[in-house]
Amino acid sequence: MFVFVCAGCGAELTVPLSQVSLPVHARQQYGNGAQLPVLMESGTFAVDPDPWGGPWRLWDEIDPGEAEARGIYAPVHALSDGTPGASVIAPGDIRGTRLIPEKRGGACCGLDGADGPNMACEACDLPVATRVDDCSLWQMVRLGSDVVHRVPVDGIHAVPLSWAELAEKGEKTPPFEPIATWGGRLGPNHYWSWSPQWEAAAGQALAHLLIASEGQPVKVPDGLTADVFQRTLDALLPAGTRERHAVLAGPGQPSPDAGVDILLVPVHPKTGWTWTPADPTTPAYLVPLPLGVWLWLVSPEPNLPVPASGRIAQDVLRDYPLPLLPNHLFRADRGTFQHTLVRLPAVRSPWLRTILENLTQSTSAGLF
Repeated sequence: MFVFVCAGCGAELTVPLSQVSLPVHARQQYGNGAQLPVLMESGTFAVDPDPWGGPWRLWDEIDPGEAEARGIYAPVHALSDGTPGASVIAPGDIRGTRLIPEKRGGACCGLDGADGPNMACEACDLPVATRVDDCSLWQMVRLGSDVVHRVPVDGIHAVPLSWAELAEKGEKTPPFEPIATWGGRLGPNHYWSWSPQWEAAAGQALAHLLIASEGQPVKVPDGLTADVFQRTLDALLPAGTRERHAVLAGPGQPSPDAGVDILLVPVHPKTGWTWTPADPTTPAYLVPLPLGVWLWLVSPEPNLPVPASGRIAQDVLRDYPLPLLPNHLFRADRGTFQHTLVRLPAVRSPWLRTILENLTQSTSAGLF
């Protein structure tokens, strides 16, 4: 476990924290006026390897060689020149800091970090962190890698769960959830929607699915997996005689057939490692999915009423009122999709660049 301390005076700035993988949805901007929850679980931190926030440089101001050195292989609107390697924590785990009121940024309902670090060390006034809690953004505190140090402390060093343990004990992420919004004259409100975490996970996975397709049509399993991916794949990929097949694979699942081209596999929530088949010679492309999303896809929980005799038990799903469902087809998160795709070297292929350009020009309306 670790405690983060101020680089200026050495004051402790956090509770003891253990490192986990950065969630896929860390950079997601969801909806309009939505109240998203805290990004990180209390007692954990994750390192964001990419720069975040200002100052920004437009793409025309950046040499292509510099962009590729930073792992960007296709044009983007602008690139952050912020310091990479920030440690992301839950706001409740910060200690010994104060907000800097003049660094509110351009937010409408909270803090968005647009003006740079907005939290200072109470002991020496060094700006050390950026709190983000504006509407449509996941709530977090980002500790600057150049102004804080990570110090090991005594504590429980939990061994990461094995893949078999994760398959048995891992927590599923439901595909639907109520989204809270800022209240109007009648008070707080909410609506039922596809999970923001699912939309971000699909955005990342779709970028990999396009790379894995090699420009050929891709067929994913029927059911919820098809609801999430198939419509967009059919729209973005050209029709062809040879179809590439993707299946769900991972711990506790049957070994994929020899003819399978693409495997949808889980990512370890603590280490960030992608599950790999026992046979290292398997040629299939591995498409990463957050564990909670993958667990639901391989073992979906039914949302149907269960017949029962006598008095209905508390845990029996009722058929009235009917279960709420989203009022639109699934749409992957555009920002996560683009962020992932431009960082994959294969995006330099002309056909993938065309897809990316069409996305920027909003010709893929309704897919994202």
